[in-house]
Amino acid sequence: MGKILGMRVRNFGPLKDIKMGQTITGSNEKPLDNMVAVIGSSGTGKSVLADVFAFIADCLDSDAETACDANGRGGYSQLISQGTHDGMHFELYCRESSNSSPISYELTIGLDENGRPCVKSERLRQQENKTGRMLVFMSLADGKGFAFEGTDGGIDEITGEVSGESGKGKRADVALSNTRSLGIAVLGAMKQYAGIAGFLGFLQSWHLCCFSPDSARQVQSAAPSSYLNRSGNNLNSVAQYIFWENREQFIEVLADIQTKIPHIVKIEPEKMPNGQTELKFYQRGFPEPFYSNRVSDGILKLFACYLLMHECHPRQVLVIKEPENGLYHQFLGDLAAEFAKSAGTGFSKQIFVTTRSPFFVNAMKPEQVWVLEKGEDGFSVLKRCCDYRHVEGMAAEGVLLGDLWHSGFFG
Repeated sequence: MGKILGMRVRNFGPLKDIKMGQTITGSNEKPLDNMVAVIGSSGTGKSVLADVFAFIADCLDSDAETACDANGRGGYSQLISQGTHDGMHFELYCRESSNSSPISYELTIGLDENGRPCVKSERLRQQENKTGRMLVFMSLADGKGFAFEGTDGGIDEITGEVSGESGKGKRADVALSNTRSLGIAVLGAMKQYAGIAGFLGFLQSWHLCCFSPDSARQVQSAAPSSYLNRSGNNLNSVAQYIFWENREQFIEVLADIQTKIPHIVKIEPEKMPNGQTELKFYQRGFPEPFYSNRVSDGILKLFACYLLMHECHPRQVLVIKEPENGLYHQFLGDLAAEFAKSAGTGFSKQIFVTTRSPFFVNAMKPEQVWVLEKGEDGFSVLKRCCDYRHVEGMAAEGVLLGDLWHSGFFG
């Protein structure tokens, strides 16, 4: 699975009804870029939009009810948009490659008869390129429905007939015993549901980064970790993993990172006598290294951000909250450029960033930036930066986007 072409969120806190890029009902819209920045003033919903990715991931890892309470969300009543009783609805529109058909995943979280959060409906469909018809992989309401078994094709949404070149697929009736679990998580674990399993793998490749320098300074186990977790408190272990996986590659990675972090001439991992792993940072002018618990917040955060760009097995969707926190403003333009370079132009990686920094935005293009504002009803309104009057033309003339934002031309 490649990248998100677009998404729609309804009834999730201040996000009463927002759309980004293409959706199944708005396929004529321009798709999302590989690099996406969401900007806006305080209280417009940037953190909530980032939490959409985390919420869906938490639903996959546990269930809908647990996800509503996880990470300080406060439960379903605190998540649902005020005055709404239709449930929280999420729609993702994705494509695996430039030659593949778009896939639509829809999820609605509501309340059961006992007032507990549950999965009210869930549907996974793919639109054929040639015919335009929709083929269904899974369709569930309150845990009951059907799914497609097979490696190609699906169930025609209009006729209900099984479609596939091999002719070996079939429709299977489904009844989940737990309506709080996502059907895509349950059925995607079974190899007979190949279409569902493929999309599940894509969802599981998401990562939300809320890096905390204090967390990164915690004493860590020597067990290597392949990926940074949300807070970054396994930073040393990830460096150790890359070191063990491919020592030559790790040296190259550090050599590249060292050129981007000021005053740092060398970074090395060290396994301590007590079995724990620590990073050693050699700073210009000092013969002895500083361990990670003694370097500045900014250096640790920059190292974590660049380490994300050098994962051994890159995750396909990275969501990074406010990378500017704790960083000197002159570093942000280079960091934004590195994010965009890492995201590239293909289907291997997509990066979403929420930011309040015009210095970060200065390195972005108008089609990559989305602006959150408060509507008259108090709910968030989302608009692509290039849709504001004169912005795209002024950017084409060389005026930096962050400067335009800071000057009040939009947002």
